[in-house]
Amino acid sequence: MKILVCISQVPDTTSKIAFTDNNSKFNAQGVTWILNPHDEWYALVRALELKEAGIATAVHLVTVGKADVEPVIRKALALGGDEAIRIDAESEDPFTTAIQIAKFAENGGYDLVLCGKESIDYNNGTLGGMLAELLNLNYIAFATKIDIAGGTATVAREIDGGEETDTCPLPLVISCQKGVAEPRIPNMRGIMAARTKPLKVVPAAAVQSVTNIVSFEMPPAKSGVKMIDAENMDELVRLLHSEAKVI
Repeated sequence: MKILVCISQVPDTTSKIAFTDNNSKFNAQGVTWILNPHDEWYALVRALELKEAGIATAVHLVTVGKADVEPVIRKALALGGDEAIRIDAESEDPFTTAIQIAKFAENGGYDLVLCGKESIDYNNGTLGGMLAELLNLNYIAFATKIDIAGGTATVAREIDGGEETDTCPLPLVISCQKGVAEPRIPNMRGIMAARTKPLKVVPAAAVQSVTNIVSFEMPPAKSGVKMIDAENMDELVRLLHSEAKVI
């Protein structure tokens, strides 16, 4: 069984965010880039666990991006991926990213495609579903547990107010979240081995983007704290109603 894990590069949450070109483009100057945690901690690690258990024979990694994403790809390889593929295109929006990955994966013979439930930059959470549609495969979202036996996946997933368990034959696309695996960190042996593992660069497919970013906006600055005398409940209620608008 071959597994394809979709990974992405995202800004570290400690990075200071700014925009350029009249707030229409993200300013990457001085930003620290990391491997998207939902892809790394859950999708990739569960794929590696399936390989270690003898269920999978190969774990491949795929990302859409230019040469600057390769350090992040090497980190994913250091965790234990067998080889990585970089599709040489800008990752502009989830739909074009999904098309690029689908064009690559459609003839790859993959039995299972895993991705994180969302990326921590835009939090779209849409890649897995679009990828499944483009590949004409079944899709299970927000998995918290994945078991594979006899060509069938048994997947636990969160739903409103509880959890459900689904079964589905392979091939299949699954998006993963907390609970599906325990995060790992690369060891020295993995880091050294990652330097020589295959990292293939494939040309981008001709794709027309269907969305365009008009502008970004920073959230409003937090206002100062207002202290209300404990005896003045009427004023507290007025502020909660007229300013905080929570009652």
